[in-house]
Amino acid sequence: MKKKILVVDDEPSISMLIEFNLKLAGYDVRCVSDGEAVFEMLKPFRPDLIVLDLMLPKMDGIQVCRELRKQSNAVPIVMLTALQDVTDKIAGLDNGADDYMTKPFSPQELISRIQAIFRRIQSLPGQAESTTFDIGRLTVRAEQREVLIEGKPIELTPKEFELLLFLCKHRGKVLSRQQLLHGVWDYHFLGDTRIVDVHISHLRDKIEQNARTPEYIMTVRNVGYKLHAPNMADSSLA
Repeated sequence: MKKKILVVDDEPSISMLIEFNLKLAGYDVRCVSDGEAVFEMLKPFRPDLIVLDLMLPKMDGIQVCRELRKQSNAVPIVMLTALQDVTDKIAGLDNGADDYMTKPFSPQELISRIQAIFRRIQSLPGQAESTTFDIGRLTVRAEQREVLIEGKPIELTPKEFELLLFLCKHRGKVLSRQQLLHGVWDYHFLGDTRIVDVHISHLRDKIEQNARTPEYIMTVRNVGYKLHAPNMADSSLA
């Protein structure tokens, strides 16, 4: 069956361009022009992914993201923004977007990012892992997709969980931001590594006792990140 994609943009020329290219790529596409219409389309259309503009009438993209996640709707969201300010992009990720692209963008790159998201989703059910990682106070259960701190569950977004699990699988290894983009976001091109930094920041807020002096996810200067147990010393970390 064709994957269903809901395109939300109030610029007809942008919607038509995205719709044309997505249909050409084999997707079932519907378009709406305001934020409130997203919720009107959820039940009748049941999208597998939403391409969501940031600046929308009635409800903007941030409000739509926030409300979807509040309803525990985990539908993947690719945010589109004409704004160059990184804080606007981070706001989208903060409120539940899986990825973002800045206008103008290449339709081919948008399709590549959508395909990467679907590959990750499709791999999860058939590749359930029985692995449990116990690292200090932290427990990560891959099969149950659970994370616990001192036995108490904490809530992570799907992307935060995937990032933490990837770090656990490569515990002790320094991973560049580009490696994390490839391993977690499945980007096979030079993506915006700020996506990694934002999600690392969110993870630290949730699993560290003090995000400013992390015990688990360490920054390796000029390289990337590394997961290690709190009792492991490493003078190269900051």
